[in-house]
Order: sequence, then structure tokens, then C-alpha cells
Amino acid sequence: MKLHQMTIKDIARILGISASTVSRALKDHPDISTETKEAVRKVAASVNYRPNALALSLRKAKTNIIGVVVPEMSHYFFASVMAGLSETAAASGYASMMCQSCEDADIERMELQSLMDSRVDGILLSVSKTTNNDAFLKDLIDNGMPVVMFDRIMPGVSASSVTTDDHSGAYNAVSLMTGHGRKRIAILCGDKGLQVSDLRLEGYLAALAEAGIERDDALIIDADTPQKLKERRADFESIAGSIDGLFAINDSTAIEAMKMLKAMDRKIPDDVEVVGFGNDPSAEIIEPSLTSVEQNGYEIGRQAMKTLIDQIESGLVVSRPLAKVLTPRIKERESTLRPS
Repeated sequence: MKLHQMTIKDIARILGISASTVSRALKDHPDISTETKEAVRKVAASVNYRPNALALSLRKAKTNIIGVVVPEMSHYFFASVMAGLSETAAASGYASMMCQSCEDADIERMELQSLMDSRVDGILLSVSKTTNNDAFLKDLIDNGMPVVMFDRIMPGVSASSVTTDDHSGAYNAVSLMTGHGRKRIAILCGDKGLQVSDLRLEGYLAALAEAGIERDDALIIDADTPQKLKERRADFESIAGSIDGLFAINDSTAIEAMKMLKAMDRKIPDDVEVVGFGNDPSAEIIEPSLTSVEQNGYEIGRQAMKTLIDQIESGLVVSRPLAKVLTPRIKERESTLRPS
């Protein structure tokens, strides 16, 4: 019978604590209590635990490659993020290995495993819309892989992150319209449970509340892509004749909505003001040009890569993850009325 070599996970299971806590205790990390360290060492000695020499050697062998997983590469925002992170990596002597999840949790997990197998030095991740289980990601981190999330994150996962202040971006977008006297403002929002979507919806509702406008669920439509909006066309057209403002959580959906409004002979911005999110180049091309919340994907990518490289080169386990939140700003264009 093949003998089972005891691992950190085995010790964690015996003590009912996390593998990362065991790992830190064995390294005499200052954040771990003396009592826990003593308990871990006692169990480690009793089961004759020995660090896996091969695993340690592989972990210490740097490849100078950073793995990156994004939901989709063709999206302007993620393309600009990748530009920022790639340039930052190259300036520090690292190469980037790019993967896309295609908004599929199973593909995302497969890509993360592939990056692990390729022994990348660290991973940058923006989670897919369908990712709702953090077990694999936590396991990856517990096994010592440096991870930084950006834009879309999973709350509860102990990893540093770089995000946009989605709540304030949406709040300012809707406040711009309420400040112009708009009172019946619809939102084209995204999947519930995805933090980006939830925060933008909360910002929308907060701006309405501050303006003394009651929530109207009929004006909240789940459509965060042009295709979804086309599928919900009947719902949108049922309110389009009565709204005087529209906020979409991304520019591509805002532009599709503008086309529908025009087809109904609703004038933008006279009848309906429209604001998008992302400041895609298409926002300047559409007629009238689209007011949008600028995220600055390049800076998000730059900051995310810098944070990850700092973590890799420090060699420290992140016990208190950093949470960098960048402030977005509104680029006003023709789709909103400007004060005369």
C-alpha cells in the first residue's frame, strides 16, 4: 500500500482551521496566535509532517510570467486593462499570459488550472458573470499562489483588488440627470450577485432617493448587453414612451437603447437624456454622442499589475489584502443637456 504523505491540508482538517492558517503558523507569521502555532506544530510533529521538497522547489523557481484571466478580450474596457497591465509587467521584466473565460465559470476554472500548471508567478483575475463558487480560488490562494482581482471581484476571497468606485460612478451619472430636472429615469442593469452590477444599481437608487424620486421597479430592466436588450425589447418599449432619462451600466447597451428610442421618435436629449458607463470609443461616434462614466481601464490594469508584482517580489503571504478603488469621472457629451 502506498503511504500517504501528510500535507498542510491534512493538518488543517485535523484542527478545523484553514490551510493558509496552518501555512502561516509553520512560518511563524506574526498574525497567528501563539496558541494556534503551538497546536499546529504539535499536530505536525505527531503526523511526521515534512514539507514537500519538490513542491517547494517548483514554487521558488520563478518563471517571470504573470497569468491573466479576463471575461472577454474583445471588450474595449478589458482591452484597455490589458494594455495597462502588459506595459507595467514588461517594465518590471515580466511577461503576461492572457486567457479569457468567455463569461463561463467552468472555462475560468480550467484557465486558472492551466496557469497553475504552467507555474506562473502570480495571477490577475476578473471573474466571469457566472462565477458563484469561490472554493477553487480560495484553494489556489491557500496553496501559495499570489492573486490580485480587478474590476469584478468575489467578496469574501482574501486577495488584493483594484476596482472602480461603481457606486459613485452610477450615483453621479443619475444625479447629473436629476439635476437637469429628470424624474422618470430607467436603468438597464446586469446580473444580480455580480458586485459590479449590484453597486451600479445601488448608486442609481441612491441618486433617485436623494432627489426625492421613489423607486419604480418597472423602470429597472435586466439588460446589460445589446443582445439582452433586444430580447427584452417589449419591456423596454413599454416604458420608453414615458421616461425622460436612461442610465445603462455599459456603453454598448446604452447605444442599443438609443437606437430603439430613435425608432420610437423620442429625441435625445430633449425627450430622454442617456448616460452610459465605460467611455468606450463608440460613445464619441454615435449620434448624438454619448455621455458616459469613464473607468480608465489602463490605470486599473497598471495598478493591478503593480500590486501583484509587489506581492510576488516581497515573498510575503497577504494577511491584510489591499483594496484599491479608483474614482471614475463623467465625460459629458450630447446625450445629456448642458446648462445654458
